[in-house]
Amino acid sequence: MSTEPDLLYTEEEEALRAAVRDLLTDHCVAPDVIARTESDAPHDLALWKTLAATMGLAGLLVPEELGGQGATHREAAVVLEELGRSVAPVPYLTSAVVATEALLACGDTELLTQLATGRSVGALAVALHHAPGAAHRTVRVENGTLHGELTGIADAAAADVLLVPGDDGGLYAVTADAVTVTPQTSLDLTRPLATVALDGAAARRFGDAEPAVRRALRAAAGLLASEQLGVADWALTETVRYLKERKQFNRPVGGFQALKHRLAQLWLEVVNLRAAARAAADALASGEDTDVSVAVAQAYAAPVAVHATEEALQLHGGLGMTWEHPIHLYLKRAKADSLAYGTAGAHREALAGLVGLQAP
Repeated sequence: MSTEPDLLYTEEEEALRAAVRDLLTDHCVAPDVIARTESDAPHDLALWKTLAATMGLAGLLVPEELGGQGATHREAAVVLEELGRSVAPVPYLTSAVVATEALLACGDTELLTQLATGRSVGALAVALHHAPGAAHRTVRVENGTLHGELTGIADAAAADVLLVPGDDGGLYAVTADAVTVTPQTSLDLTRPLATVALDGAAARRFGDAEPAVRRALRAAAGLLASEQLGVADWALTETVRYLKERKQFNRPVGGFQALKHRLAQLWLEVVNLRAAARAAADALASGEDTDVSVAVAQAYAAPVAVHATEEALQLHGGLGMTWEHPIHLYLKRAKADSLAYGTAGAHREALAGLVGLQAP
């Protein structure tokens, strides 16, 4: 019998949020993130090491006996909310969620322990835009080596190990030094994409690709909604703060009725997004109505995050159009996330099939 999802945050989850937010406030300030996007090293690996190894956040989804924290997707969702609020350039979603879920599906304990303890960063070599269950590209398997090219792989440049689907149905582990990673031009500079070329790369098969990729992408889509919530919540909070301070005609801009209406509408959208994101995280943790909850969250999350960041850009006026202001980081993250792990339209179509409400 299914139970109602628990949308509230526990005391432990709020304590986790506070700890992560304090760390990001000190070590992930906007000018530093912008500077990284202009460099050849967009990932903040020092921050990642602190999150993964010192705080143990990379192993939230990994059982304690394998070096993880034995927590659930609810805690991972809280971390992603805070990372979204800071647009932190760390491979948390791709390594601690996507790669970890793929390894959990296959039961590979050695790599899981490495990822959980922060000793290694993993990346699933499936293009960022693929929705759960969608067909994805594979590479040719020949005498235990891999041959081919995969594009649109998120955070591949930061990965120590790549999980690569082969044309024989297997999922293979390949070390980063066995492949050629070429950066692609990415809209979201804080989560860069890359092309991965394999030319006779030595690989170890550790499981079947189809169930592992489906599980990994489903978790990614569900928890991405929490990251999008963090992005949207930052945009709303910062815009309200700015409009209270900015004055025109000797009064705060936020006092104008038309702007109040826009902010009120945005607040409602963010509140609804929070409910959808929490429901998806709870469903992933409990296993109840998971496919439906994930599809609902992703069908709703992308338009809200994009709308929130677009409103933030407009309502900050000329200030928001400058490179030095971080709004452009959030808008680009929201736009890129709207394509990640399936578009809102793809998830609406999936939801229609799940609940028997096919469009005419």
